[in-house]
Amino acid sequence: MAVAPVEKKPSLQSLERGLAVIQVFSREHPALTVSEVARLTGITRATARRILLTLEELGHVRSDGRLFSLTPRVLALGWAYLSSLNLWDIAQPLTEELVEKTGESSSIATLDLPDIVYVTRVPTRRIMTIALRVGSRLPAHATSMGRVLLADLPADELDRFLAQTPLERFTEHTITDPDRLREVLAEVRAQGWALVDQELELGLRSIAAPIRRADGQTFAALNVSAPTVRVSVEELRTRFLPLLLETAELVSTSLARQSASGRSAAWR
Repeated sequence: MAVAPVEKKPSLQSLERGLAVIQVFSREHPALTVSEVARLTGITRATARRILLTLEELGHVRSDGRLFSLTPRVLALGWAYLSSLNLWDIAQPLTEELVEKTGESSSIATLDLPDIVYVTRVPTRRIMTIALRVGSRLPAHATSMGRVLLADLPADELDRFLAQTPLERFTEHTITDPDRLREVLAEVRAQGWALVDQELELGLRSIAAPIRRADGQTFAALNVSAPTVRVSVEELRTRFLPLLLETAELVSTSLARQSASGRSAAWR
């Protein structure tokens, strides 16, 4: 299937480079020199230095004279996004209730192709091998929340994703064939939920449902994940799925009511 080319939009190069510099810091690279930032981002050393000094002046970066690292102020950028979703206050207590009922971890994620990004995370007290937190990224094609979000993409966007994104294999169960994934996404779209069994990590399975805006558009997904030694696929379908769907509907309805209330207040 032919994919329409993406129209190149005007951009502000300095902003792009500034964001690239922020994003290059990670658990593997918590502190970097100017030269390392330049190499990892592909920009010149002089440009990297100007950006780092600007970020330091703004309070987003600190330096000991040689090594640069991020400061907690960077969290304000992520919190601005979470606040704009109106998810935290509404979804957090409902997600906590879901965890209490199931005894397993639950999360909410949004789509940032080719990944999903965790925006809410309520872990179980039991130990799991996979460590996730708000801001964690996972490949959309191999996760239940990713499939819920991919299934609701406009057709041209889904075509582009399947045509341009290598589907990495994580386990022997991972779907890596684009045509097969398209079939699975059609099933997810029809049934309104997704179940992924050991495609991201052996010993881990999860089930997810959409969180929708008032217009019915999916903008986030809610899941429950559990080790295979504790929860079978059948239990996910029969016991967890009804609780998951109920919680996802409560979050969606609450967000819609809050949005309607906000619009009403704006007109007063």
